[in-house]
Amino acid sequence: MQGELERALGQVTGEPVRIVLAGRTDAGVHATGQVISFRSGTKVDPLVIRRGVNALLPQDIAVRDLEEAADTFHARFSATGRAYEYRIRAGAHREPLERHREHWVPQPLDEGAMERAARDLIGRHDFAAFATGPLEGRSERDVRVAGWRREGTLLRFGIEANGFLRGMVRAIVGTLLWVGTGHTAADRIGAILASRDRAQAGPNAPAAGLCLVEVKYEGDAGETSDEDEQR
Repeated sequence: MQGELERALGQVTGEPVRIVLAGRTDAGVHATGQVISFRSGTKVDPLVIRRGVNALLPQDIAVRDLEEAADTFHARFSATGRAYEYRIRAGAHREPLERHREHWVPQPLDEGAMERAARDLIGRHDFAAFATGPLEGRSERDVRVAGWRREGTLLRFGIEANGFLRGMVRAIVGTLLWVGTGHTAADRIGAILASRDRAQAGPNAPAAGLCLVEVKYEGDAGETSDEDEQR
């Protein structure tokens, strides 16, 4: 995505462009609320830039809005929070046309236990047990929202925090699926957090179900973000 956006912006503005992403994602992870920033000396109107860039981008990437920002704005470091959603198709039948956007789980899930476990994630905790790979810097994060909602056979897990460790959301979902299938108890979340041991948590859920849905900035949330390393 980054390369395609830089190529299109360069063509429209007539100068090399390097963009900054608000959040990094692994291959297979989606983003409907990604934010980018870039510096340019162009005099072309932002509306014209947006139209021109969208005409050049592949069909799986689109710019919804583009506006001038303050010189101090940075898509990543100015963010005060991020929100992700993970989609699970819970039922006997999968949806083939949605296979790239959700994770299918055919066995029954204890949704009540999964919701209780999710509540224990809310607050400021050390999430080292849910991080993928070596930790860089502090591993404490402030989770503001974590919960499930059902729409037919679709389960949506929403989580918002001031920042995420690499792999954190997928590890959390994998652990909550352990809870839902009876592999571990709902009240184990606190002990897993306290352990700071990745081996205590569940495996990463597949990338396809995860989507970055919103990036928050000053005015949306009242505190500074920890650096986002979610992928």
